[in-house]
Amino acid sequence: MKQISTVSQNQGSKIIRYFERLITFINPIKINSFNTIFSSNISNKLNFMVLLSDLLKKYTFTSTDRFLRYVQIDTQSDPRSLSSPSTEKQKNLGKVLVDEIKKLGIQEVELDQYGYVYTFIPATVTHETPTLCFCSHMDTSPDCSGADVKPIVHTNYQGQDLVLPDDTSIIIRAAEHPDLWEQVGHDIITASGKTLLGADNKAGVAEIMDAMAFWVAHPEVPHGPISIVFTPDEEVGRGTDHIDLAKINATYGYTLDGEKRGHLENETFSADGFTVYIQGISQHPGFAKGRMESALKIAAEIIAALPKDTLSPETTEGKQGFIHPTDIQGSVEEARIDFILRDFETAKLAEYGELIQSISQKILANYPNSSATFEQNEQYRNMHEILKDHPQCMEFAMEAMELAGLKPETCSIRGGTDGSRLTFMGLPCPNIFAGEHAFHSKQEWVSVQDMQKATETIIYLASIYARK
Repeated sequence: MKQISTVSQNQGSKIIRYFERLITFINPIKINSFNTIFSSNISNKLNFMVLLSDLLKKYTFTSTDRFLRYVQIDTQSDPRSLSSPSTEKQKNLGKVLVDEIKKLGIQEVELDQYGYVYTFIPATVTHETPTLCFCSHMDTSPDCSGADVKPIVHTNYQGQDLVLPDDTSIIIRAAEHPDLWEQVGHDIITASGKTLLGADNKAGVAEIMDAMAFWVAHPEVPHGPISIVFTPDEEVGRGTDHIDLAKINATYGYTLDGEKRGHLENETFSADGFTVYIQGISQHPGFAKGRMESALKIAAEIIAALPKDTLSPETTEGKQGFIHPTDIQGSVEEARIDFILRDFETAKLAEYGELIQSISQKILANYPNSSATFEQNEQYRNMHEILKDHPQCMEFAMEAMELAGLKPETCSIRGGTDGSRLTFMGLPCPNIFAGEHAFHSKQEWVSVQDMQKATETIIYLASIYARK
């Protein structure tokens, strides 16, 4: 004990974490010998981690079977819809989830009018511990069809090209998807070539449901209060528009919506929407010389004048931001251009808006009777601005991944998640990997083994909070 007292608190914590990371190599019979150095409390923690590791080794994971069912339910969201949820069919998956949760024996579950599924698992410990929230979204991207998905399990993948049978021109090549090289020996799930798969984010949904099934089956595993929420409309940027934080009532949250196994994301783009409204001059085309000023042609010139070698999605990577026109519509008299603006530095979004205005005004100088107005709206902000003040969110998640046998890697997302908005709404919410790859495309894929590791990470994470 005298030796321990000379070690700093931070060093002591590192030592404890070190021994806990060795649990899979420790003989449980020998753990009590640590009492000569550590307190019985620490010995109990080590005993518990060995127990949890053993339980997980024996557990029959359900994430794959759940996932294969979920992806066959069309939940595509619609950016043009004004309803909430944007498509009523998203509730079809919500109803299935409610039914499955009730069959687990959990009665505190609800599908609300907006398509959110809320459920709650009580703590199995008596001491005070923060409530955690785990969150995934049910909708799939409007960019690619999600109707009549036919999932295919490619067992014991050996690095070969995956030719999808319903459209043999759709080929998933390891040369183009280098993460596949890490999947040799694993089982890969794809769609059949006609649709996206829906791993974004039904993999996350299946992984959370699997963790719930584990907790129900093993009430002896310590964890604090756990809130679960499955959201609609994340893919169209409205996943938290009607979320009820009072129902969630959590201190910390985690979305399961990341890509590569072991990835932990605490930084996203900051995002704005930008719209240019153009007022042109309409004339009968037979008598338009010197009079007509086509709003549509003005819009086309504005888009053509955007930077071509930089500040676009196709020319940027890493921490580089961009200006991206997503829609143009109108007529000779009126037209509008919708843009998305993205950067990891929030202040640059204003600069991008000013650049669009400057380009537009230069074009309009050639059309003296036409005009334009501009509108810039906040969509979400880089969650790192908040998460940097909550380091344990990341530390505990990294520890959970290590206990699951993974090498955690912190990353930035060139995009956003429900967690981005939840973080700024008062629920700090990093993003944990779900194993989804090539999302929003017919080449989308996920690994069975990665989904299982995500479920393990969730389970370890909840117990780490209870242990701490």
